[in-house]
Amino acid sequence: MKRAPHHRSRSRRGGLAAALGVGALTASLLGGGTAASAKPYPEPPSTTLSLPSPPGGPNVRVLVFHASATEESPTVDAGIAAIETIGQTGPAAGRFRTEATDDASVFTNAAKLGRYNAVVFLTGGGDVLDPEQEAGLESYLEAGGGFLGIHDAARTEPYSDWFTGLIGARPAGAASAVQRAVVEVGDRQHPATTSLPLQWKRPDKWFNWAVNPSGSVHTVARVKENSYTPGTGANGWDHPVSWCRDYDGGRSFYTGMGGTVDSFAETDFRDHLRGALAWTTRLSRADCKATITANYTAERVTQPNQAGQNDQIGEPHGLVTAPDGRVLYIGRGGADSSKPVVTDWNNPDVGKGQGEIHVYDPKTKKVTLAGVLTVFGNKGGGDELTKVEEGLLGIELDPDFMTNGWVYLHYTPHSQINRDTQMAERRVSRFTLDPAADRLDLASEKVLLKWPVQIHSCCHAGGGMAWDSRRNLYIATGDNNSSGFSGGYSGNNPEPSFKGVSFADARRTAGNTNNLNGKILRIHPEDDGTYTLPAGNLFTGKEQDEGGGKTRGEIYVMGVRNPARIFIDKSTDILYAGWVGPDAGTPSTTWGPAKYDTFSAIIKAGNHGWPYCMGNKQPYRDRNLPDPGKPLGWYSCDAPKNESPNNDGLVNLPPVTANTIWYSPQGGGVDYPRDANGIPSYKLEEQKILMPWLKGGGQATMNGPVYRYDAASAGKDKWPSYWDGKWFVGDFYDGDQPRHAVLTDPRTVGKGGIPVHAESLKKIIPVGTNGIRNLMDWKFAPDGSLYVLDYGRGFFTSDAKSALWHITYKGGEATPSAGDLARKAAQ
Repeated sequence: MKRAPHHRSRSRRGGLAAALGVGALTASLLGGGTAASAKPYPEPPSTTLSLPSPPGGPNVRVLVFHASATEESPTVDAGIAAIETIGQTGPAAGRFRTEATDDASVFTNAAKLGRYNAVVFLTGGGDVLDPEQEAGLESYLEAGGGFLGIHDAARTEPYSDWFTGLIGARPAGAASAVQRAVVEVGDRQHPATTSLPLQWKRPDKWFNWAVNPSGSVHTVARVKENSYTPGTGANGWDHPVSWCRDYDGGRSFYTGMGGTVDSFAETDFRDHLRGALAWTTRLSRADCKATITANYTAERVTQPNQAGQNDQIGEPHGLVTAPDGRVLYIGRGGADSSKPVVTDWNNPDVGKGQGEIHVYDPKTKKVTLAGVLTVFGNKGGGDELTKVEEGLLGIELDPDFMTNGWVYLHYTPHSQINRDTQMAERRVSRFTLDPAADRLDLASEKVLLKWPVQIHSCCHAGGGMAWDSRRNLYIATGDNNSSGFSGGYSGNNPEPSFKGVSFADARRTAGNTNNLNGKILRIHPEDDGTYTLPAGNLFTGKEQDEGGGKTRGEIYVMGVRNPARIFIDKSTDILYAGWVGPDAGTPSTTWGPAKYDTFSAIIKAGNHGWPYCMGNKQPYRDRNLPDPGKPLGWYSCDAPKNESPNNDGLVNLPPVTANTIWYSPQGGGVDYPRDANGIPSYKLEEQKILMPWLKGGGQATMNGPVYRYDAASAGKDKWPSYWDGKWFVGDFYDGDQPRHAVLTDPRTVGKGGIPVHAESLKKIIPVGTNGIRNLMDWKFAPDGSLYVLDYGRGFFTSDAKSALWHITYKGGEATPSAGDLARKAAQ
């Protein structure tokens, strides 16, 4: 069968002697100094040749090679026709000529091979190249050629390590039968994926991979295993299906899709191939290095403290980066190494600790202890009636920090505790930092906001702060109540109290419209040290509902438990927050869901549920009095009521808003069938895991930033634009817990929609004994590099592993270089 338009030729593969040596072949191709290489494979002989134009020059040609060691695949004709159509359509700057052959001698014919900008393997598997022909293909890549492998190409040259590296992965077995599945398109910038749906539903034959290539290739799309039956050798939630990388001087793209004839008639799949060919032929540039682990460097930048001093770091609790690159980070106040821990409430020094502010200067690589606040927060470990998590909890810089030096600190001053009632004052204050000396002027304090907190019982103090684009300051406050008296479920036991103040009823705090604990507040600081209330908060503070005087106008979000880390993406003003849940390890058909740690993308003021509902509006059960061990009815998530005897706010609360991410020891995004009243079954055997990429156990959310790429930044270490718009979510622990970058759908974000894509950061932000095991905070610097605080290996202290880390990118620019594009007009 002949197809003249694409010059398809057939010949029997034999032991043809090479007409030309490899050196002669590479002499006809572009060599040296092109794309950076990922090299986890034996290095072939290097070349140092150079020609004035890429292979094929402006007359771009694509060779489709379709040899097979067995019967030719029925997809070959469809694939060739599709590639030919792609080359003949679309904008003129992206067009190319297609030629097809199954004659492997082309790889030893320098004059011919040198005409092609890219080679496509539509091969059917098996050993189709002899050693000289494979050497010719190697030389072609070394000289700057492009390669596109489709589906069964992953089974080609099975004994070649170099070809395995070129493809990126090998199938674990035969492909599945044709099944419809969902493809997550995580790379929204590569020309092969930029036009595709976030969730691409399509039928194909799906491979499982013997070795998952993630981290050694740049994955542009994954297939969701929970959307089909993957069979033996399944790869789990991280199942790459299309990827690329700069390889051995050239460019390699592979897709595991295209296993059916019908695939090549799909508009979206043709667009996928069109973009892959645009990059491999040098018609366009693309970044195929952004998720390759070897392109990132994680460096600890602080040293262990000197004996008896906290000269480098306190008990790590938060960081912020200044516009000039300096990093300010705080120590909560545990373990003053020069003094014993005092836990006796009769002692005036009970819980007295040092909240430290350190400054790291990346220019000098030196650390300065900028200031110390005397805080309540040093009682060591123990049960919830002994330990404490108060102290220096949060730090933020004024938007005009470089001119006014203002630093905002969220802390619990020791001077304001009442040892008799075991109550304290939490405050947000503004201080001035001397930028020349990196010294905090403690006498400059202006107290913006203060409110009472009970300190009889631990835990969960919150602490994070962030600014939006309108200079409103958001303040995350913890619930500071125990769930231990409700079996680790709702934390709604009204009975335990100390001198009239309940410490186990979150309806007194987080669920109370007249209490500032368990909230995210929003205020507008004024230059004189006061604040005003911006429009759009959850309450005005002047509501006349139920008699008036039952709301606080500072509340933007209620119903959160321990929002230690918050972040605002100033390009959208979306608030991103994470909070720690209660302690129940399993769900209860009587009381409700297991502990859920939560992340939420918040687009407007609202009630996020605690202690009435969690996750995607999964309710808890109310408790009876005088016996709180007996259940009453389920809370209504759509019309919750605060009927606690400890409530001094509204009874009728705003409806609960569903959250974005929630996870427990059972997994991420746990959901259940619901009855006619919308109550989940809470039966383990009936659960569904909506987010299989994470789970908990020991768990403590550490919300991270949304990365925004700045092309104008001069930072040589900045993370690439691939990560732009991705939300970084993490956990204090480094096991199966999240340390991921997630992608949300703009249509559903903040409206109960869950992430549409997630990818692990655990190789880039390294976990394990010598890595960052206990992630406490993470922020991008203005230069686009990432700083991470590692808490250390003990609680309520700093130790030799407590450290500030710096994560930088070394992968370089997109490829090919602008000067090596086949057609300069396509730049």
